[in-house]
Amino acid sequence: MLYERYLRAYAEQFRKTDRNMWNYEDGCVLIGLRALYQATGDAFYFDVLNSFMERYIEPDGTIRRYVAEEYNLDYIPAGCALYTLYDETGESRYRKAIETLEEQLRHQPRTPCGSFWHKGIYPNQVWLDGLYMGLPFHAAYALRFGDAATLDDIMLQFRNARKYLYNEKTGLYYHAWNETKDVFWADPKTGLSQNFWTRAIGWYLMAMADIYAMLPDSRADLQKELAALWKEAIDGMLRWQEPDSGLFYQLPALPDVKGNYLETSGSLMVAYSLLKGARLGVLAEPKYRAAGEKILVGIELRQFTVHDGKVELHGICKGAGLGPAGNLRRNGTVEYYLSEDVVHDEQKGVGVCMMAYAEYLQAKQAGALTDDFPKVEIFNKGYDPIMPGDPAFIAFEKNRVGKTG
Repeated sequence: MLYERYLRAYAEQFRKTDRNMWNYEDGCVLIGLRALYQATGDAFYFDVLNSFMERYIEPDGTIRRYVAEEYNLDYIPAGCALYTLYDETGESRYRKAIETLEEQLRHQPRTPCGSFWHKGIYPNQVWLDGLYMGLPFHAAYALRFGDAATLDDIMLQFRNARKYLYNEKTGLYYHAWNETKDVFWADPKTGLSQNFWTRAIGWYLMAMADIYAMLPDSRADLQKELAALWKEAIDGMLRWQEPDSGLFYQLPALPDVKGNYLETSGSLMVAYSLLKGARLGVLAEPKYRAAGEKILVGIELRQFTVHDGKVELHGICKGAGLGPAGNLRRNGTVEYYLSEDVVHDEQKGVGVCMMAYAEYLQAKQAGALTDDFPKVEIFNKGYDPIMPGDPAFIAFEKNRVGKTG
């Protein structure tokens, strides 16, 4: 597959990157590097992770270019990689940095119902993104160094998301909810944003996968409750899987809207959640693993290109959000979500690509891949994604083992 070739080259380039700020985009890649290291045991991925973090974590544990007073959940997820660095190196600076991030969560403002604000500049707003940004790190801290009762607080925040952001008719979750119903993008009656966004749902699905994997057997009550929410959310999302490619549209419930497109990062998040759920036994029916594998095949066929010998990953929404108050363009409309730049090789897409591929590798090592999973590598020599009818696609169809899905 193209994945390993692409991800290894990207990691080598990432090793030298310094974006001059502590951010969640790079955090996605750091978590992806950790996942590849854990799946393969290849020290290359750990070395890249460590060398990158050494530039941001001072010897005394200070996190460069981090501002706790912003109460920004986006600052937290990169910290998940710190646990692995601390375990492997024993360096006190990594433990101190972990404490710094957990201290933010201890003081993170909350909505009246008890959920974290997404950021200090987003008062009383719960974004699906935020459950991934803050909760896996929070759970890991609680189980290693803190109070296991924190797990009940984490479960409360999942319950709140289900209660306030879930749509029964579509089976999808809205991007965000404003409990006080006073921000410009929120419905004045419900507080909800207007649309379902694939990447937001993807963040949520990954949060459930990662936290479920950490829950101890002594909390079988939480395992059962979270598994039910996870399966419900996955089932709802799979209703909107594009049947030919296996991918998901930027706005999943509006496949026929002009300008809507198959989006890479959110699709890979769903794949990660599906494959991890299959590995953990929560999504035990074969259809779930098959759906995750189909996404990986669809990404390879349609979103990877090879140009002048360099592999590129296309179809990544650069960013989308709601507000803040002074940014009326980010209003949550269909037009807004489809106006954001679509880019290639951006960290959010690459990081989750690493995570999903790491799950694929674990399934492969366990002999758990479905019988019809393709076994050949695709090379597209042009800029455009491979499409049915292209010579590369035809060659793939002739040489693959079984079907794509």
